[in-house]
Amino acid sequence: MPDSNQSVGTPPTSLMNALKRLLRPLIKLLITHSVGYTTLCSLIKTLYVETAADDFVIEGRKQSVSRISLLTGVHRKDVKRLQEQVRKDYAAPSSISLGAQLVAKWTSLPEYQDTKGQSIPLPRLVTEGGEMSFEALVASVSKDIRSRVVLDEWLRLGIAHLDERDRVILNTNAFIPEKGFDEKAFYLGQNLHDHIAAGVNNMLGVTPAFLERSVYYNRLTIDAVNKLNSLAKDKGMLLLQELNRKAIALEEKGSPRQNSEHRMNFGIYFYAEPCLSDQNHHESECG
Repeated sequence: MPDSNQSVGTPPTSLMNALKRLLRPLIKLLITHSVGYTTLCSLIKTLYVETAADDFVIEGRKQSVSRISLLTGVHRKDVKRLQEQVRKDYAAPSSISLGAQLVAKWTSLPEYQDTKGQSIPLPRLVTEGGEMSFEALVASVSKDIRSRVVLDEWLRLGIAHLDERDRVILNTNAFIPEKGFDEKAFYLGQNLHDHIAAGVNNMLGVTPAFLERSVYYNRLTIDAVNKLNSLAKDKGMLLLQELNRKAIALEEKGSPRQNSEHRMNFGIYFYAEPCLSDQNHHESECG
């Protein structure tokens, strides 16, 4: 909720500082890929209008062009023009949906795990591995696409590789392509949207609050950071695998009614960089 000491119409300084910090890496990405200031402004204007139209409706009243203009500061002519445009869906690349389902099964179902809980190599064809083959795994999720097509795409993206026995080896325990710009861009949008949305809900005082926590230290050696990074990867992956197995088990209990469907997203991240010399140093900070 707004600070009671804040002047009407004046954005909180703390919020503007946070906004500058969270936008900086995105601006770096945009400049790298030749997305200029005017292009971003056009996109932001569209999002202001869409958000005001969707999230700031007064119950029982139609959202007017004038009210959207008042809420956003976007001129009425632009509001009307933007509302007349057809909205584009945030569609996932074709490789995402099927691939995510395959990796979820391969990394969670007991029959695909070894004694250490690691995903086992799969013979490429049914003629070689029967039901425990990559071809059978693909067929268990979709009858409409050949396993060779999926495998070629996975090899391109670095999700899997073939060993000397022509078995398919999963390169990671989560569906995170090593290559493939479109796929990485999709996950960037999905995961950062949900992380920011959780934090925004908490800032707005929505209850119950979403989980949004971190461990922060800023006076560490690079060796210490590397050790913590390794620990975070190992422990984090175990938690992701556990949630993945639980989600599949719950999903198989039955499909919800169409109007009661919900989605969830749980992620783990780790980031490190050199401290700036003019930063205020604190021994540690956890929140």
